[in-house]
Amino acid sequence: MTDIDTLIANTIREDVRAGHIYNVPDASGYIKLDAMENPYELPEHLRQELATRLAEAVLNRYPVASYTTLKQKICANLGVPQSYDVILGNGSDEIISIIATATARQDKRAVLMAPSPAFVMFQRSAQFAGMDYVGVPLKADFSLDRAAMLAAIEKHKPAVVFLAYPNNPTGNLYDEADMVAIIEALGDTGIAVVDEAYQPFARTSFMERLPQYPNLMVMRTLSKLGLAGIRLGYLAAAPALLQQFDKVRPPYNVNVLTQVAAEFALDHIDVLNEQAAQLNQARGELASALAALPGVTVFPSSANFITLRVPDAERTCAKLFAERVLIKNLSKMHELLANCIRVTVSTPEENSVFLNALKASL
Repeated sequence: MTDIDTLIANTIREDVRAGHIYNVPDASGYIKLDAMENPYELPEHLRQELATRLAEAVLNRYPVASYTTLKQKICANLGVPQSYDVILGNGSDEIISIIATATARQDKRAVLMAPSPAFVMFQRSAQFAGMDYVGVPLKADFSLDRAAMLAAIEKHKPAVVFLAYPNNPTGNLYDEADMVAIIEALGDTGIAVVDEAYQPFARTSFMERLPQYPNLMVMRTLSKLGLAGIRLGYLAAAPALLQQFDKVRPPYNVNVLTQVAAEFALDHIDVLNEQAAQLNQARGELASALAALPGVTVFPSSANFITLRVPDAERTCAKLFAERVLIKNLSKMHELLANCIRVTVSTPEENSVFLNALKASL
């Protein structure tokens, strides 16, 4: 009889065995402010219309693998430069994995680089693709350390550098001149991927710079815009470069229901943009209220979340959890995030519940 532990030891990579599953806590019965989701649903009349479209979806056939209609709508509605195209992924997570897979070398260890702290999937995708990951610490105010980044590029010759704009988990926008310097330093030896997951709230973008820099790619997701449940990410780049990544993309990686829902939502993009505007206003109000609390430091945010430092993050999160409010404890992610927590900006009602619970925890 096969011993399962021996089987695992003989077949599963050592680094995978030593790692951990990406944990997503059960939010049943909680106010969920830990995942940067849009709290607003589509209006009732649009939900009814979407239901009709979904009911008409052809589920017994594979999706049309080119996704031509959906990609055309993305390009037309979301600012992709003329003559440029996109490839699609099951959320930005799959896009990151595709990028890592395509740039991982078989003849030597390639390097994937990002400022640190950053989105955890940059490092995880590098690891699983067999790349080395280099995290370059941000400054204490969470701005880019331009000199350190340029020195790390010179030393490690990364195949890919990810720049989140704005950054998760810190929420801030990096200085544009610093980012341009990094893109230019990479030249024709490395690719710069600007991750614009929170662009609907930042309202600024590197998308229009794609024709200027052939080594630049812009990655986005529809999740933060209000469609987290359908899992759709997209990547825009120079057509010749994009074609190479499309070779790595699994066929039929975006399902029919996601395709129908995304096309419908893009037909009503004004509704989603208005929701983003509401959240931006709420972000300012919540940040001001948080900054007035004793012992709390609020960091500037251009996303749909706020990162703040409290006297004791562990105690604060435990008390909020007891009040059925879920937020993210960042304090163990990186030394720069000591006693930091992150909260999603939500509806006025949920923001008020969080604020009152936080006051009590302090």
